[in-house]
Amino acid sequence: MATLDPTSAPSEPATSVAAPAAVSPQASESSSPSAAIQPAGNEIDRLFEALVKLNGSDLHLKVDKPPYMRVKGSLQPLKYPPISAEQMQKLCAPIMNERQRTIFDTDGGADFAHTCVVDGVRWRFRVNLLTQQGAWGLVARRVNNTIPDFEKLFLPPSIERLCQLDQGMVLLAGVTGSGKSTTIGSMLNYINRNYRKHILTLEDPIEFVFTEDKCLINQREIGNDVKNFEIGMKHAVREDPDIILVGELRDVETFKTAIHAAETGHLVFGTIHAASASSCIGRILDLFPQEEHASIRSAIAFNMKGIVAQKLLKSIKPGVSRVPIVEIMFIDVLIRKYVLEEQDHLIADHIKKSTKDGMQDFTQSLKSLIDLGLIDRHDALEIAPNREALIMALKGIS
Repeated sequence: MATLDPTSAPSEPATSVAAPAAVSPQASESSSPSAAIQPAGNEIDRLFEALVKLNGSDLHLKVDKPPYMRVKGSLQPLKYPPISAEQMQKLCAPIMNERQRTIFDTDGGADFAHTCVVDGVRWRFRVNLLTQQGAWGLVARRVNNTIPDFEKLFLPPSIERLCQLDQGMVLLAGVTGSGKSTTIGSMLNYINRNYRKHILTLEDPIEFVFTEDKCLINQREIGNDVKNFEIGMKHAVREDPDIILVGELRDVETFKTAIHAAETGHLVFGTIHAASASSCIGRILDLFPQEEHASIRSAIAFNMKGIVAQKLLKSIKPGVSRVPIVEIMFIDVLIRKYVLEEQDHLIADHIKKSTKDGMQDFTQSLKSLIDLGLIDRHDALEIAPNREALIMALKGIS
């Protein structure tokens, strides 16, 4: 579950963490930063190794600061001297190829995947290299080597229904670091284990590398395998896929090509930045001019099959780092009616009343996780979208 740790602020003050001996620099307090870290080749891999050995989820590098790692949800500094601007460039430049360096120099930032071998095991990291106030910086997320099943992620059983569809669109909603990629990975692997289908993914960058079971799986990385999402989706409909993962729906063209694929008989998975399942409709509409809203509502109503919204919360169960708080909305007759008639404000209440149909809202998810002994009651009340509703639910009042 370590890969599910979010990128939200730590809930308690960070404390300094020592890197494993194998990667910790042997330098006294009086040693210069260059004595502690001598960048050469992929020297940054020492820090990725430390991230793995400390079971951290994210690595943060900033000029004039020591490396920081997120461990169990809290950002904590390693016992390293601050990294100078020159050292930062020497650390980060070798892990970019020519194309990524061009994007970085042009856009001021670049996203890509990096691999590192730790104790004979190959680990993948999702890297964002950035500039801030004229200096380089880096944030990298560790990608789990294994894809957990629903039970190990503590996802509700009704999520399986979304994996059993033949066509339509399924969205995973949440902020950055809410576990969307892990949940989608788990859903696709469920299909891989149970059905003989062709899965095609378009990712920027590729995170989970799937091992084929019953499915034939092709994974295309934006930039390396295909120029962009739009071109990748145009190719996709000619590549006989049953399931398409389009990654993040971040612009008009990506959504239009994704919904077109759903209309033409494919099952399409995607992610979107939205706070809840019901707010996804408005988030999608925000991508389009007002004059297109009616047609987009119609496309959503008749092609969207379900939306899963996630947040992450620290677990109190030994051996479990984080658990997802999950809201699930299936597009039934009433949801379709509300979308078409612009009555989005009625959707949240319908989700709450449709538990028998497998739906649930965040309040119901929080109560379930408290009852299972997975999360602390106080923590749940802090994150609850409706604190009063959760208190009533815990008292047995619906």
